Amino acid sequence: MKRIGFSGSLDPITNGHMWVIGEARQLADEVIVFISENPFKHCHFTAAQREKIVIASCHERAWYNVKVVVVKGDYTARAAKHHGVDYLIRGIRNNADFDYENLLQQANVEVIDGAKTLFVMPPRDLGSVSSTFVRGLQGPVGWHWHMKKFVPRPAYQAWIEDWLHREWAHLWPDSPERATDRAANDERASQSPRHMFLQKILSAYSGPRRYYHDLEHLVHGLSELKVYAANHSIAAHDLRVLQLAFWFHDFIYRGEQNESDEEASAQAWLAAQLDPTCAEEVAQLIRATEHSKQVREQSPLAKVLIGADLAILGQSHEIYTNYAQAVRREYQYVNDDLFWIGRQRVLCAMLQKAETGILFEDAYFADLYQAQSCDNLRWEIEECQAKMAMQTTV
Repeated sequence: MKRIGFSGSLDPITNGHMWVIGEARQLADEVIVFISENPFKHCHFTAAQREKIVIASCHERAWYNVKVVVVKGDYTARAAKHHGVDYLIRGIRNNADFDYENLLQQANVEVIDGAKTLFVMPPRDLGSVSSTFVRGLQGPVGWHWHMKKFVPRPAYQAWIEDWLHREWAHLWPDSPERATDRAANDERASQSPRHMFLQKILSAYSGPRRYYHDLEHLVHGLSELKVYAANHSIAAHDLRVLQLAFWFHDFIYRGEQNESDEEASAQAWLAAQLDPTCAEEVAQLIRATEHSKQVREQSPLAKVLIGADLAILGQSHEIYTNYAQAVRREYQYVNDDLFWIGRQRVLCAMLQKAETGILFEDAYFADLYQAQSCDNLRWEIEECQAKMAMQTTV
């Protein structure tokens, strides 16, 4: 078969969609992915954005015989025939899917004289994966970790960047960059100082040496603060300064030796002059995230911010293991002997705080994460000791 087509809204493309495209590549020399642009259907991403994501997802797997066509104002099956495609391929997950797709393919062939349909059944682990399912994951703390399991990397990256754009825009209610649809932002918004500084922030958190203090850390912390606010009576001003502080707290990472990264990040926030009305308040909160610094008493807002920053310590063993591995990668320039000694020292200090109830000074975060943090920290300390023991026997 020369060409075969695959169609859908792909908002976003999932691992299930990628599986079907992979099956199509085994049946034809060329696969054309048709993305429908339906003005009556609200999509998270524009058709152009979805096209870019699909191409990137296929190229990442070296699937260079896959092309993407955006269909506007036509039936997909009819557009497929115009592109020399006689067969579309569709994944069937259950009986309901088959009944729906069978009716659709009959209409495609008998009513609009479009392409016929081939049906394939995905493996069991992809049977429940759909764009609707993936979109529904967004919201609770940790949603991004779950989403990551079900979509290709370019789709995941695009989704969290889009989420961060929207979160940033909501910090500035009077700003042109605040829009329901990012694609609707005009030239004035894209050139605004706040928008341009957002690009600097995203670039910083996407740096080549950022394996933990990255965009995922930003998404996690901001999600923690949103859920905290949903469960507490917190003033809008207080939530906003907390969010601004979290955006900037790791903006500078591994900065000048004579200045802490937190102080450098606070100075970067002040120099940006994004909001003079709360500049010093945000700067003080950024400084509070310097966990190695001894402070007699933190402010109530600082305790909340620190709780969100340290929340990773109280996640499931799987998430914590990934975090521990990411920290090691961030310090890959340090040899094993020095790293495991230094890491154990840091972990023991945090465990002592956790066991005495002062790691999470805000009661909400302590209730959520203190017990699991103790388990995770003890586990990693044992891992460090095992690594050091191995080093001494080599």
